[in-house]
Amino acid sequence: MRTRPLKVALLGCGVVGSEVARIMTTHADDLTARIGAPVELAGVAVRRPSKVREGIDPALITTDATALLKRGDIDIAIEVIGGIEPARTLITTAFENGISVVSANKALLAQDGAALHAAADANGLDLYYEAAVAGAIPLVRPMRESLAGDKINRVMGIVNGTTNFILDKMDSTGAGYQEALDEATALGYAEADPTADVEGYDAAAKAAILAGIAFHTRVRLDDVYREGMTEVSAADFASAKRMGCTIKLLAILERAADGQSVTARVHPAMIPLAHPLASVREAYNAVFVEAEAAGRLMFYGPGAGGSPTASAVLGDLVAVCRNKLAEATGPGESAYTQLPVSPMGDVVTRYHISLDVADKPGVLAQVATTFAEHGVSIDTVRQQGKDGEASLVVVTHRAPDAALSGTVEALRKLDTVRGVASIMRVEGE
Repeated sequence: MRTRPLKVALLGCGVVGSEVARIMTTHADDLTARIGAPVELAGVAVRRPSKVREGIDPALITTDATALLKRGDIDIAIEVIGGIEPARTLITTAFENGISVVSANKALLAQDGAALHAAADANGLDLYYEAAVAGAIPLVRPMRESLAGDKINRVMGIVNGTTNFILDKMDSTGAGYQEALDEATALGYAEADPTADVEGYDAAAKAAILAGIAFHTRVRLDDVYREGMTEVSAADFASAKRMGCTIKLLAILERAADGQSVTARVHPAMIPLAHPLASVREAYNAVFVEAEAAGRLMFYGPGAGGSPTASAVLGDLVAVCRNKLAEATGPGESAYTQLPVSPMGDVVTRYHISLDVADKPGVLAQVATTFAEHGVSIDTVRQQGKDGEASLVVVTHRAPDAALSGTVEALRKLDTVRGVASIMRVEGE
């Protein structure tokens, strides 16, 4: 066994970083046995050095992350700062100084993953990021390595615990959106500003990373269609229950039937109660992968939090340390297919549309004609009227998103349609 320790620079020491440091200290002997060499926390870069950090030697604390990376004896850097800068510059600096990187930074990887992979490859180093998607759930490495010989056609999953908690509470208790959000905030599942979660930005970043791995092509955050879930209402859940469905915020990544393009999207959707994702409760994550040879695979577990995310970081650390000892690197970016990302208008799925209409003869025929004129076939219709007003709920057969958008625009122009109350896709059938 090698006696000189592998030295680790920890960039960031918040909830995740402090848990990484704790595990490295308390499990030092186990990590040594698993890696084949001692691993040593050699420095911790922070913004506020005066903050008390239990279990961390104050002598390791520094505010100069760049100097820590350039001091010449660091083997691996763990980046848990988050955001774009200074994380991007620090990771690039690490590569320039012969340091492999473990990162949990989904936003940076979704935006600049290709450039970071290129920098790692140019220097013969590793870039691992299991913790960037779905917390403790082993997902990135199984898709990148275990399924490397297979062809993945579809990935559908719940990749944000905050939104799943909110939607689960709305479904199980009948709470409104704001009430469920307030509970999520009180329990620490939602940030004071929950925009990144509830508007789908967090899930979209993870979707971009997963799509790139699944389809061996470069997918950036800007390529991912995104809708938030703030408009989901109790009425939507009531309609979903009548259909034997529930509502989840889903990341859906698909390879086109002809194999010549891919799509990546994040939005609320109704899914049948019989689907495995429908039973994912509270703040848990789950991802459903469909591959040609392996068939359907389900990955499930806690998707966020200090300990789960730290578990994923430490798993990557062990793998990168082993690579260092073997003087090798793990798999890098695989983007050989260079498939284009099709626009949302090309996506084909089913839809649930709720309309507020005048309660008078001929309205249903007029609405049905509008759907037909835009090539969207109706599966079911439910109408309920009261005091001159009516609600009309239409569920379609599969149709292109562009055709549905054209239909909705035409419906808004009808005198008999007072408003389009909600539009929701129906997935997982």
